[in-house]
Amino acid sequence: MLQIGEVAKRSGVGIETVRFYERKGLIPKPGRSASGYRQYPETVIRRVRFIQHAKTLGFSLKEIGELIALKSMPGARCEDIRTKAEAKVADIQEKIDALEKMKGALMPLIHRCQSTDPIGECPILDALDKGEI
Repeated sequence: MLQIGEVAKRSGVGIETVRFYERKGLIPKPGRSASGYRQYPETVIRRVRFIQHAKTLGFSLKEIGELIALKSMPGARCEDIRTKAEAKVADIQEKIDALEKMKGALMPLIHRCQSTDPIGECPILDALDKGEI
């Protein structure tokens, strides 16, 4: 059994992160020692790393909870996880499209902006004032 500091260290996260995941139900509530310290099984390290890897791929904590639930659900199939991953890819693509649109709106303004012009003639500020972006 491990105390929270060891779990955090071996998982590569902070102690508060371990507590947060516990509060969110992403890791099981640990037992307590006679002196009141949390006592985690070794398996929680793998779970914390799983959560961190899933976050890196853009999954929200709610989605990660769903992945964890599916992982232990009898009768769940790989297709269930694939569906969630495909939805995440679609979400990521929407964000990329939105970012490209923002970039497309800003780039022409940046090109029109002359660094020597007075601030009152700044095309970026003018477009923002007029709501043209």
